[in-house]
Amino acid sequence: MQTPTSPQSSNSNSADEIDLGKLFGILLDAKWLIVFVTFLFACLGVAYALMSTPIYKADALIQVEQKSSGMSSLIGEGLGDMFAQESSATTEIELIKSRMVLGQTVDKLNLTTVASPSYIPVIGKGIARLTGQQGYISVGRLELPEQWYYKQDQSLTLRQTDEQNTQYDLLDAEDRIVLSGVVGELALDGGFKLFVTELSGQLGQEYSLGKIARIDAISELQKSLSISERGKQTGILQMSLEGEHKPTIERVLNDISQNYFLQNVERQSAEAEQSLEFLKSHLPDIKASLTVAEDTLNSFRQENESIDLGLEAQSTLKVMVELEAQLNELTFKESEISQRFTQDHPSYRALLEKRQTLLGEKERLNQQIQKLPKTQREVLRMTRDVEVNQQIYLQLLNKVQELNIVKAGTVGNVRIVDAATSYTEAVKPKKPLIVVLSILLGGMLSVAFVLVKAAFHKGVESAEEIEAMGLPVYASVPKSDIQEQLDQRRKSKRGKQELLAIHNPAELSIEALRGLRTSLHFAMMEAKNNVVMISGPAPSIGKSFISTNFAAVVANTGQRVLLVDADMRKGYLQRPFNLDWDNGLSELLSGKIEQTQSVKKTNIENLDIVTRGQVPPNPSELLMHPRFAEFVEWSSQNYDLVIIDTPPVLAVTDPSIVGALAGTTLMVARYGQNTVKEIEVARGRFEQSGIEVKGVIFNAIERKASNSYGYYNYSYISDKG
Repeated sequence: MQTPTSPQSSNSNSADEIDLGKLFGILLDAKWLIVFVTFLFACLGVAYALMSTPIYKADALIQVEQKSSGMSSLIGEGLGDMFAQESSATTEIELIKSRMVLGQTVDKLNLTTVASPSYIPVIGKGIARLTGQQGYISVGRLELPEQWYYKQDQSLTLRQTDEQNTQYDLLDAEDRIVLSGVVGELALDGGFKLFVTELSGQLGQEYSLGKIARIDAISELQKSLSISERGKQTGILQMSLEGEHKPTIERVLNDISQNYFLQNVERQSAEAEQSLEFLKSHLPDIKASLTVAEDTLNSFRQENESIDLGLEAQSTLKVMVELEAQLNELTFKESEISQRFTQDHPSYRALLEKRQTLLGEKERLNQQIQKLPKTQREVLRMTRDVEVNQQIYLQLLNKVQELNIVKAGTVGNVRIVDAATSYTEAVKPKKPLIVVLSILLGGMLSVAFVLVKAAFHKGVESAEEIEAMGLPVYASVPKSDIQEQLDQRRKSKRGKQELLAIHNPAELSIEALRGLRTSLHFAMMEAKNNVVMISGPAPSIGKSFISTNFAAVVANTGQRVLLVDADMRKGYLQRPFNLDWDNGLSELLSGKIEQTQSVKKTNIENLDIVTRGQVPPNPSELLMHPRFAEFVEWSSQNYDLVIIDTPPVLAVTDPSIVGALAGTTLMVARYGQNTVKEIEVARGRFEQSGIEVKGVIFNAIERKASNSYGYYNYSYISDKG
């Protein structure tokens, strides 16, 4: 069993379908605008892709290893570990981008000097490249006088003065030559120093030169330099740099790699260098102490006739020397371990305890020595000093040799894997992508413009919207292409003026006016007279077109029709009939002519017209004169139908004056131009004057996909007529 669908649900679904259909119809109506804008953006995208300067990319690979200094097997585990280095890729990346590394490249390659060819703004550079007239300049050195830096305008221009790319002039901001030189030679004059290494361009080609601060040059290099680690924890760093000139970016990138490599080696050997300097500074003092001890021992022996030590004293001396050697070794180890641990660490505490034990043994031996004879004690003491100093001296010499080996064997933990190389193809601009994006952007913007315009456009597009206000629509008049052609012919002053009802009586808009004739016949049965006033809310809605052609349609049925142009400000009803505006309504109301004198015959049988006449200073006051009421009454008695065309009611008060004398009042509303609010305000203005608007003539309806149902009215009107 099927569940019945509620009317509310059905209406909702119907509304949704209408909205989607109308949305599609709006886009379909604006298809040529969308196509044009999309094509325009595509052309702009192609032009941008062709005119943009190609940007090339160079990259280099650097390996950062995590290893010790490599000398542990030669100098022992302790000293080798002291110079071990570990660093993460992130640290090395920041180090490469530091001012310490990049500053050397800026100084060496003179990146503080900015030099570039001068072209027409925006398109000049692209045109020069496409035509093969692109210039190039490389400046190795540029120095300016000190007072030059205090000038507000520091711009310099270099002008090529020959076709062989060898000679040039340097000009200041006022086009004065401050220096002349030759490529490849240093030019000096007035404090200016310029060395141009390369110049390539046409005769008269100009180049702009300038100096920027060193910190700014480093900052620009930091922004353009890209560094990333290949993979995770691989230690392989890829450096890339983009620029217009391949050799330049390769030279800059190679110099950065070399500077980073050299500073890494220096950093690895710096600690060994410091230790080496410390030991070398103490060697002279130890040697001097050894010499003094030897001289003292020799002098004592000479004075005491070369006394030799006994076996017991020699044994004691040997033990004391070994104790001193061990104490000295502990001193070296303590200086090393103190850099890693605190005194509370077990290793540090074990070292201190061992020292305390050796010091206790040394004190015991000293007490044992005191038991020896005085001469033996002195010889033993002096001999001990000599051998201890000699032992210390030899240890220092060994350490110096070991550190020299460390310093000489330091290679750093950085290796340049790949030198900088530029790619053959440019990485920017990506021409196919630019063209595709420009087409998409043009399409999206045009569609958005159409939809936004439709959203904010409140013009009436269906008769149902007018009837929803309580105003009947007497006729829906399609827009006439033939009438537009006649208007163009009139503007170009070619041929005579023609009325559409005479030129093409079978036109759809004329058929709609025939339907209006039938509808108006029944509407005027209860009217007080046969006078019809046609007005509208605003100008340029086709009100005069309706009045003239409707009058012709009615006159063709055999009725006598009088057409009155009551727009004494801008009326032009005389044009389609090829008549003059003089001796019209304004002259009649001012008393200059009689009623019969104001009426003019037209080329259409049974149709007469009263033109506007000369533009008066007070049209509203003339319409309020009793002569106008007398004229309306006279016209009503002498004609079957009187049609009075008036100005827009929202612009002037004339329609309210005329409407009080007319039996029937009709308003013209133009498709897509007059809003619902505008029509309501116009009707309210008439109602304030006690005038009832019988209905609306919906004019200039267009065949649109968003309003395709509108043309069902045409066939209906045609059949009705």
